[in-house]
Amino acid sequence: MKIIDASAGMGSPLSETEVQEFLSNSKFNIYIATTDRQGRPNIHPAWYYYEPQNGKLYTNTSKNSTKTDNIRENRNLYLCIDDPNPPYKGVKGGAICTILEDLELVIPIAERIMIKYLGSLEHPTAKGILLHVKNGESVLLEMTPRFYSTWDYSK
Repeated sequence: MKIIDASAGMGSPLSETEVQEFLSNSKFNIYIATTDRQGRPNIHPAWYYYEPQNGKLYTNTSKNSTKTDNIRENRNLYLCIDDPNPPYKGVKGGAICTILEDLELVIPIAERIMIKYLGSLEHPTAKGILLHVKNGESVLLEMTPRFYSTWDYSK
């Protein structure tokens, strides 16, 4: 994976191992930036799951969300996950996104996202979101990063 120093002269970039650890262990939101047909940006925070075996990031969203509509037209997006507390650290970069609708793929990853952020599938929010997923009202966004631009001000 190509890693770029996001803030040359301040801190250091994360190594590939540090990127994987940050993405695997962070409970920060992922910010997904897409553009519509007119080139207008849309930035949306979401919960995510990182799969270290394939290096992909996943989030679930409504089939009819603006970001889903934008991705249907343009699969390129930009993402950012960062710790807003000093010493600042984060990962951002460009990715290609695929919309997955097969419930056999969508449900297990949506469940991993709920467990990551809520600790249990029994949480009322998890139950509500998973109901939408199981009813086919949601899709899974599979993001394949092309590069990362990283920073770590603790170094």
